[in-house]
Amino acid sequence: MELKEYKLGDIAEIITGVSYTPNDITTSGIRILRGGNIQAETVLLKDDDVFLPMSYANNNQLKKYDTIIVSSTGSVDALAKGATIFEDLPNTQIGAFLRIIRPKEEKYAMIISMWCTSPFFRQYMIKKAKGTSINNIRTDFLTDFPIFIPEDNNLEHTSKLYLNLESKLLLNRQINQNLEALARQLYDYWFVQFDFPNEEGKPYKSSGGKMVYNPILKREIPEGWEVKEIGAILDKVKSSMKLTTNEFSANGKYPIIDQATDTYYAGFTDREDAVLDQYPAVVFGDHSCAVKYVNFPFVRGADGTQVMISKESRISTEYLYFAVKDVKIGKGYARHYSFLKSSLIIVPSQELALDFQEQVGKLFNQITLNRKQILSLTKQRDELLPLLMNGQVNFDLSDD
Repeated sequence: MELKEYKLGDIAEIITGVSYTPNDITTSGIRILRGGNIQAETVLLKDDDVFLPMSYANNNQLKKYDTIIVSSTGSVDALAKGATIFEDLPNTQIGAFLRIIRPKEEKYAMIISMWCTSPFFRQYMIKKAKGTSINNIRTDFLTDFPIFIPEDNNLEHTSKLYLNLESKLLLNRQINQNLEALARQLYDYWFVQFDFPNEEGKPYKSSGGKMVYNPILKREIPEGWEVKEIGAILDKVKSSMKLTTNEFSANGKYPIIDQATDTYYAGFTDREDAVLDQYPAVVFGDHSCAVKYVNFPFVRGADGTQVMISKESRISTEYLYFAVKDVKIGKGYARHYSFLKSSLIIVPSQELALDFQEQVGKLFNQITLNRKQILSLTKQRDELLPLLMNGQVNFDLSDD
């Protein structure tokens, strides 16, 4: 397959983000995306997103097939992270530390996405940005980036293949978000609003179920329930080897779970001696406050990755996961695990605990299966560019 070399600036427009001050921030209006919105090559809209008045609206609101990258950051680990948008995002723009790479023609959208979310692109930009202040990717670094494109017929077929893989990835991610939202909704109904099914199948509190004032929480909880510190319900976790980041691999038999907030899997390894086989478990980031549910053998990441397992039969790992996520912990880089262990957790009835474990456990099992499929699809997608560059992507065009 013949490839033609272009500069990214030949086929794409580079759009800068909006600058603002804390005094400009409002509770609604134009949503401003920042580096934290780009996670695992996906754009996530978050509850703590910044909003600016509608007067900030301009023609640079995010459009279908825009690729967004982190162009300025104090952390080289975040530099040049990218994600492509597959639908218009009205009233949504980017902050000053991001850049939009917008195709000049739609036919180039997928090839731009393929290149600008690739490891090669990140390595190229990190190398170019070295020595600049706060790891800054200048606009000319982007416009001059070399990009190789196949001829029109092969461009169309390559783009369709890439879009098909991205669409499957997007679908699996959306399914997982919906499954976790469903589990979260059940948790809220049962353990926050206390409207779990009573003996008649009706919502407990709303149907007049007996509530008892708890002096520790200073509010009412269902009769027969208790309150304990989280640390008091935790079981001992076996000592296991923690791998440093330079020991992480892109492939391997066992997933590595650490305290990163922007990705679920930190990497993989074949190290049998590092495997932790106590699961399901909750992984908590001592520094980052990341909370992850793990229901398979795994390897613990580096310092700060805390593994939590309940020894209390009335607190399942599934319930513990959401309870930990609800603990209000101060932001910033610090040691948060001690505070978490001193925080309070409501201990429900045995029957309700088992019922919640059964129902939500099934949802998390499906989430894990979907994550495996996402890994497989991501591998196929990431192999497409090297195959294209090596001339190994071929299409049968006899029927065209």
